[in-house]
Amino acid sequence: MTTTKTSPIAAYEAQGVWVTDVDGNRLLDFASGVGVLNVGHCHPDVVSAVQKQSARLMHFAGTDFYYASQTELAERLGQLVPGDFPKKVFFTNSGTESAEAAIKLARWNRQRPLVIGLLGAFHGRTMGSLALTASKPVQRARFNAHTGGATHIPPPYCYRCPYKLTYPSCDLYCAKILKELYFETAVPPTDVAALIAEPVMGEGGYVVPPKGWHTTIKSILDEHDILFIDDEVQSGIGRTGRMFAIEHHGVTPDVVTMAKSLGGGLPIGAMVFPKALDYPYKGPHSNTFGGNLVSVAAAQAVLTVIEKEHLLENAKTQGAYLMKRLQELQRKYEVIGDVRGLGLMVATEFVEDPKSKTPAVALRDQILVEAYQRGLILLPCGKSTVRYIPPLIIQRDEVDEGVEILDASIGAALQAQ
Repeated sequence: MTTTKTSPIAAYEAQGVWVTDVDGNRLLDFASGVGVLNVGHCHPDVVSAVQKQSARLMHFAGTDFYYASQTELAERLGQLVPGDFPKKVFFTNSGTESAEAAIKLARWNRQRPLVIGLLGAFHGRTMGSLALTASKPVQRARFNAHTGGATHIPPPYCYRCPYKLTYPSCDLYCAKILKELYFETAVPPTDVAALIAEPVMGEGGYVVPPKGWHTTIKSILDEHDILFIDDEVQSGIGRTGRMFAIEHHGVTPDVVTMAKSLGGGLPIGAMVFPKALDYPYKGPHSNTFGGNLVSVAAAQAVLTVIEKEHLLENAKTQGAYLMKRLQELQRKYEVIGDVRGLGLMVATEFVEDPKSKTPAVALRDQILVEAYQRGLILLPCGKSTVRYIPPLIIQRDEVDEGVEILDASIGAALQAQ
């Protein structure tokens, strides 16, 4: 068993936004299986699709043969992913595998050794993606053998601007520095195959880049024929009120990676990329279980549920209401330094005081414990941030219930200090 456990929750069954543990306790889920269950736990349409496909055919040599369902899902993803150009899809089993596939594709096509990432980013823990992951030292410690060819630039983190500037008077220096400093000193642009970034930073703290950052970065990349890889593993499939979070930022990525919520609880990921970038022959990259047929059936059901139940609209509506309620708590508790997010990808960053902005790590951790004890499932991210990512089916009364529990949990944690 792995050692990564956030709360002592032993789940037994779940439905919608509610989880029941082995002792019969009912908990409100504001974690969605770490962003996996966008359509909720055990949605009947997803369950039905899985049952039907598993009774017919579960697996047949993965990527070596053709399946109608894989083709249909690939066509659907190609239509949903931004970009008016012919696309191809490579199916994977996870987010880290999607990142690995994208990194390999970029290096192979551009025949350049470097990929740029952001400090604070998370793209996975396998050795290739780990080279770009930089959200916590513990994720990289003792793994110096991870693949090289990665470099990082500071993130567009306005609340904790690494340059001590203020938006918008900063003139987006966090983007322009790539060209004005890095390309002029340590990173030859002719050696860079791609830049990979999350449109909303996930594990690193749910950081939302300021308006204009993506367009500025993309123009710099285009100038040097560098690919932009959009990591939608946590932010995609409707989480932010758009099918893909990059749609908020007004740019068209070259490559899009996804996983997590695509399968509604079953493992599946994908890399969507321009047809022109595909390998011209077999062998450079493949896998065995990518596009598993049961997972494909689940993914089709997930996308249909999002469309049929208007979950993009619900994510916008409930997300705006959740932000409003969290901002009310911010006015009540000065330890909430920042409230940020898009749609139902929202977070609060806890600090010792609003002036120093010293991360309140112990307080954040105690809030998670208090919330669990009161029946609310939460997850941390960043150094002292709590993320709120309930299933997109959540309703206003459930948002209210979650915020009320959070309110009581913050109060209890403060008293316990």
